Amino acid sequence: MPPSSSATGPIPRVFPWLLLIGGVAGTLAAGVLTVEKFAVLRDPSYVPSCSINPVLSCGTVMTKPQAEAFGFPNPLLGIAGFAMVAVIGAALLAGAAFRRWFWLGLQAGVTFGVVFVHWLIFQSLYRIGALCPYCMVVWAVTIPLFWYVTLHNFNLRAMSRYHGVVLTVWFVLLLTLIGEQFWSYWRTLL
Repeated sequence: MPPSSSATGPIPRVFPWLLLIGGVAGTLAAGVLTVEKFAVLRDPSYVPSCSINPVLSCGTVMTKPQAEAFGFPNPLLGIAGFAMVAVIGAALLAGAAFRRWFWLGLQAGVTFGVVFVHWLIFQSLYRIGALCPYCMVVWAVTIPLFWYVTLHNFNLRAMSRYHGVVLTVWFVLLLTLIGEQFWSYWRTLL
C-alpha cells in the first residue's frame, strides 16, 4: 500500500521525499566518514577534516573500538542502509507500491539504525568524550527516518498530527545532553 493511502495529514505527500533526501544525506555523510576512516587507517597522523576542536573531533571518535562495532568501519553500514532508503524513496516517487512484508523489513532496518545510533550517541558523550560532526549528521537523519517509517507502518494517525513536536522534543533532548556534557568546553567559547 503506498504511503498516501495509509495515513492522514502532511506526512503522506512528503514521505517519499523524506526517504529520498534522508537517504541521500545519510549516504553522503557515511561516505565522507568512510573516506576519512580509510585515510586515518593509511596514515595514523592524518587529521580528518571534521576534527575541528577537542569536542568536535572525528579523529578521536574514529580511533576508538566503538567506530568498528561489528569488526569493520561503522559507516559501511550507513552507506548500504541509507542507499537502500534513498532508493525506496525514489521508487515511491516513481509510483511504486510495496507489500506489508517489505515495509516491516524497512521498519526492522530503521529500528536497528536508531537503536545503534543512540548507542553511538551514548558512547560519544559518556565514553569517548568527543563528537564527530559527520556522525551527528547520521544521527540527525536516522531519527526522523525511524520516526516517519514508524508512523507510516503502524498508521499512527493521532501521532501524525504531532509528528514535528515529537521530533523537536527528541532533538532538544539530544542537544541538551550534548550541551550539558560539554558545557565546560562550550563555556570557554563565550
